[in-house]
Amino acid sequence: MVVMAQVLSTDAVAPQERLAYWVDMICATYVQLECDAVTGIAFSGTIRSHRLPGLDLSVVNSRAQIVTRTARAIAQSSEDYFIVSLQTQGQGLISQDGRQALLTPGDFAIYDSTRPYGLRFSGDFEEIVLKLQGTQLRSMLRDTGQLTATTVSGRTGAGHLLINMIKTLRDEAGSLHAASAAAISSGVVNVLVAGLQSLPACSQVQLTAMDAYHVARIRACIGERLRDPSLTMESVAAQLGMSVGHLHRLFKAEPQSAAQYLWKCRLDGCSHDLLDRRNARVGVAQIAFSWGFNDAAHFSRAFRQRYQCSPREWRQRSLSP
Repeated sequence: MVVMAQVLSTDAVAPQERLAYWVDMICATYVQLECDAVTGIAFSGTIRSHRLPGLDLSVVNSRAQIVTRTARAIAQSSEDYFIVSLQTQGQGLISQDGRQALLTPGDFAIYDSTRPYGLRFSGDFEEIVLKLQGTQLRSMLRDTGQLTATTVSGRTGAGHLLINMIKTLRDEAGSLHAASAAAISSGVVNVLVAGLQSLPACSQVQLTAMDAYHVARIRACIGERLRDPSLTMESVAAQLGMSVGHLHRLFKAEPQSAAQYLWKCRLDGCSHDLLDRRNARVGVAQIAFSWGFNDAAHFSRAFRQRYQCSPREWRQRSLSP
């Protein structure tokens, strides 16, 4: 099945009800928010959203407004997302953690739903918005609290690549099958991380050339034996001729421990197979066991923690319109 789009528009209600309806729209699509119109001009707005595996993408067109994520709203919910705003028309101002990011067309910035933030649009605007699980980005990037509300240019480097990927995904999401959408979503997240790592505030520890070489060897060894249920960090260390302690010390500079990296790779493999229509008749447990899991209950818990739903729900939600 292809990835289906949902379109929400204030045109569906009377003019005097449009702002209140807009608040309901953005709360349902993102997180609990407050919103005020900036001018007396008749308010209007449209959100076109695609729910992709591991990533929600939406295109927002609207009028001038101020959007606020309050401490009260945060206290009343358990929502944990990172949201990426990519400005395509007009200007936007993002405020969080004592910083402000002014976005002009081609720029993007991230903000964290677990802390208060504000968005201000002084005129008509369009933006592409990505929403991803907070745990997912924190597992790939250190000190995310230092990277919010910081402008990343889409004119050069990883930022430029990300802009092109997101625009392509926006234009073609409606024709993508779920398995293809999952692969592209994963690529978008990886390029997003690369773009954020280019910021001066990114404090990720730099490995020496020798340490980086050994980390690459460990990753390669894990990749080769990913489906082996007997794979452990002890067996990886023994195979590479290093101590277990040294292996763990090498991964101290990484966002994830070696064991967490192993589970992530296995879960990603299971996710891919669950979305592959050729595996529609293969049981969930059988897919899990084929990727090295040997306990169905443990697999289900780990999968739910990473993807916020059960493996069966993931398969059904992603393969059915």
